[in-house]
Amino acid sequence: MTIDIASLALVAALVAALGIAVALLVRRNRELTRMAATLACRDPEGNERITLEVRSAGLVAIAQAINDELDRERERRIADRAAHGAFQQDLASLSHDIRTPLAGAQGYLQLAQRARDAGNRERYTQQAIGRLGSMRELVDGLFEYAKASDPSLELELVPVPLMPALSDVLVSSYPQFAARGWEPCIACEDECICVQADPVALARVLANLVNNALRYGTGAPAIEVRKDGGRVHLRISNAVAHPSTVDPARLFDRFYKSDAARTGEGSGLGLAIVARLMEAMGGAATARVAGDKLCIDLVFLQARDGAQPARPVR
Repeated sequence: MTIDIASLALVAALVAALGIAVALLVRRNRELTRMAATLACRDPEGNERITLEVRSAGLVAIAQAINDELDRERERRIADRAAHGAFQQDLASLSHDIRTPLAGAQGYLQLAQRARDAGNRERYTQQAIGRLGSMRELVDGLFEYAKASDPSLELELVPVPLMPALSDVLVSSYPQFAARGWEPCIACEDECICVQADPVALARVLANLVNNALRYGTGAPAIEVRKDGGRVHLRISNAVAHPSTVDPARLFDRFYKSDAARTGEGSGLGLAIVARLMEAMGGAATARVAGDKLCIDLVFLQARDGAQPARPVR
């Protein structure tokens, strides 16, 4: 039988093509095995990436996807370390804030027990009560912060007149303003402005802002309320003693206090609660220092006349 030369050439070409295909499959299989070994043996704390000795569109895509995931894992690891460091710092701050008034209360009670003079006993007892009051304030602040930071928090947003809510807070703080001889300056372009808010959360936000101004301010606060494109802006500003020590970027962090030694009053949670509640109500809280004044800005969603209650924010 005579074999056609053309047929022989075709068979040879097919055999050669099959050999090349098998060789490529073997090389790609080895490359995949090497990639798997690299992943299995890599240092979890390192930043090793997948490299290719054999390149094809599929292998390049796989390597890129793996490297992208390794980058995301590294970013998560860095974020977790930062969060752990912040948590450790918060624990240290909380421990300090609890021990200080507790030790003070214990010391004054011991002095009261030893005092022979009734006047001294009364004075020491009142000092101890004051220190325990500081501890109660810290515990209450922690409870409020935990509630505001709860991912399952549900707020029923309804149209709330802003100025009456603000007036209620200012009236309740009148004794503190009177004791300082302060009179807040209020500027509002529309007394009937309504915001979408949870009434209880709004009252807490406004009370914390006013308390912050009373505690750390050196002059009466100025409050400005205005509308802008479906949003309501509220700004409260007042002079502070050491504006250069205030870090606006950290002002809403939990336990933040502008004095490095943490000798000031308060829990350092008031403005952190403000930020969490504003976020839950679809708004925002920001801060800046202008000259000797600390300015805190809140942005609410404006509620239209006759607006229906919004669905709960989760």
